[in-house]
Amino acid sequence: MNNVAQALSEIQVSTLQQQLLQLKSELSEQLSSAEYDSQPVKLDQQSVGRLSRMDAMQQQQMAVANRQHVKTHLRAIMIALQAIESGDYGYCSVCGEDIGFTRLQVRPEAALCLSCQQSSE
Repeated sequence: MNNVAQALSEIQVSTLQQQLLQLKSELSEQLSSAEYDSQPVKLDQQSVGRLSRMDAMQQQQMAVANRQHVKTHLRAIMIALQAIESGDYGYCSVCGEDIGFTRLQVRPEAALCLSCQQSSE
């Protein structure tokens, strides 16, 4: 952590790193608890009617989508933690400018400055 972004102090980076580790822990827990919900629906016609089966399939699809979202968020957090270790944290991956501390407090896994983020949307 010797080469931290000039705009961020070591204390700020440490605070953000703790936030990222907390988020990583929460998302990992959420991912493991959602594994059961995203399993394929068993088609047992005696215990589940047609509408109930459709509802179960819809819930399963929503669980799969949520699980994918959590995986994507977790991947971004892992990239941010690697950037902290390499000293590249706090720089926009598009323009190379500093990402402001205020933005990183809200989204510590942010890889883009606000300007580049707005341009990409």
